[in-house]
Amino acid sequence: MALLGVTPQVMRPTALTLNILVALIATIKFYRAGCFSWPLFWPFALTSIPFAFIGGALKLPTSAYKVIVGLVLVYAAYRLFRAARGAATAIKPPPLWAALILGAGIGLLSGLTGVGGGIFLSPLLLMMGWAEIRQTSGIAAAFILVNSIAGLLGQLSNLAAMPSAIPIWAAAVLVGGWVGAEYGSRRLNTVTLRRLLAVVLVIAGLKLIFT
Repeated sequence: MALLGVTPQVMRPTALTLNILVALIATIKFYRAGCFSWPLFWPFALTSIPFAFIGGALKLPTSAYKVIVGLVLVYAAYRLFRAARGAATAIKPPPLWAALILGAGIGLLSGLTGVGGGIFLSPLLLMMGWAEIRQTSGIAAAFILVNSIAGLLGQLSNLAAMPSAIPIWAAAVLVGGWVGAEYGSRRLNTVTLRRLLAVVLVIAGLKLIFT
């Protein structure tokens, strides 16, 4: 949407709505595949949900929104590229206080930008050695789901701004989400796919920052 010049008023509720659809499918598939951990998920989600609602209710100036989302996308691309081929590390649970604080911060940013928060949680879990790749994907999917719902509830007044093509977009992301979740829950993600996505994120992020 950033590449197509969609306005922030349209982008935020649309992105959150599409996030909910895809994340619901991914959560179900990863959970059925055994790639989910409730003890690891709930501390992050507990604080992220209310802060995602707060972030969704805040209204940022268009220029500030574009810069924030642009930086978010560039950062996400960097972490995605770095995590594309990570070395195996010993898995250990995160301290409860750290999960609660980080969950609140990611939730607020999720509500503000409409990105769902999983793009921050995933590299964090992998980098800190708190979860392995498949489990990270399952936790991130559920995290995106709950935060996107909370963020959307925080900006119900903007739902009327969503484009008329939303049913078509929804159908497309449902198909793509099903295929991606089916593949991701059964096999390891490919390095090439992650790095191509990182390139797309960089282009979109730079476009938002400098235009």
